[in-house]
Amino acid sequence: MERDTIIQHLGEEKKGPSPVVPPIVQTSLFVYPDLDSFWGTMFDPDSDKERYIYSRVGNPTLDVAAKKIAALEHTESALLFNSGMSAITSAMLSVLSQGGHVVYVDTIYGPSKHFIEEWLPRFGMTSTAVDGRDAEAVIAACRPETQLIYLESPSSIVFRLQDVSAICCFAKEKGIATLLDNSYASPLFQQPAAMGVDFVVHSATKYLAGHSDVVAGVVAGTRARMTKIMEQEGQWLGTLLPPFPAWLLLRGLRTLSIRMKAAQETGNAVCDFLKQRPEVEHVLHVGDSDYDQKELRDRQMSGTSSLLSFRPKVQDFERLKQFVHDLEIFQIGVSWGGFESLALPIPLKPGDEPSDWVIRLYCGLEDPVDLCKSLATSLEKNLR
Repeated sequence: MERDTIIQHLGEEKKGPSPVVPPIVQTSLFVYPDLDSFWGTMFDPDSDKERYIYSRVGNPTLDVAAKKIAALEHTESALLFNSGMSAITSAMLSVLSQGGHVVYVDTIYGPSKHFIEEWLPRFGMTSTAVDGRDAEAVIAACRPETQLIYLESPSSIVFRLQDVSAICCFAKEKGIATLLDNSYASPLFQQPAAMGVDFVVHSATKYLAGHSDVVAGVVAGTRARMTKIMEQEGQWLGTLLPPFPAWLLLRGLRTLSIRMKAAQETGNAVCDFLKQRPEVEHVLHVGDSDYDQKELRDRQMSGTSSLLSFRPKVQDFERLKQFVHDLEIFQIGVSWGGFESLALPIPLKPGDEPSDWVIRLYCGLEDPVDLCKSLATSLEKNLR
């Protein structure tokens, strides 16, 4: 099946009269007619068999959405979690152990970075941050005790890419697991598993769900890796997604293809507009025709989305703050991937030290003409 047909039908095969929308299986547990069928389900070694015992470890509503995402990512299996961070940390903990070492890209999502730098050392693990644009630097940072390479391509503020295939080729030779956050591109515009990534993770809150009404995460990979996570981190930490948000995620997936096409068109239109503005120093956008990693982008990705940043020539924070306050249509918020456009000033060096500021924009489903008008009005008023 092609991807749009996968989204609409995979995992929903019907026999006889059936609801066109899969029901929400809102239950805490599943009961059986006899002990033989109960024990057979619970302890059956066949990992392909769906085991419904307790919704903390498995539920039919989750499986429908998970099957679709796994197929889109070209992986054998996928698991749904109650946030992107729970998906990320569960995947990481499934391969890390005391004395282990993590190599990570220095522009990854902030909470993931803090987890690596501040939480892992409590359990005897170390890490090294690298500039992910240089594959050789990533490889050189690895040690005999390295257990995981953490990638985010593109990263969500400065939009840098990593040479995923080159890094994964090295990692497989050395027996090092790889993880890539694919939230920016969605599986429609990038398939990391096809480039060798072991764990593909998403904040499904973003493009996958797409309506700003659910918090969820995804890990996709081989059946063996997903089974291990489900039976250990997923069960012991208790962070799998409940049925109702899984149903909302499934609803969001229905329109993913249409929304990603619109996102690409709008993101590129806003980028082109900002590049012509005298108030703008430069634009950071993966879809930019002048993007500095254009060759790698075209090799790894089939499209780009509507998340971008720009560096204003004015770097006075009070004026930048007023610029954001005066924007119409764009709202102030930290997430992205929903129907609404968002704007936020972000320092490139968080903390007390001086830093360049960028304005991160997420362009939603509004008309790009109106978004550009809103930006023009506030640019002229505040940053001339």
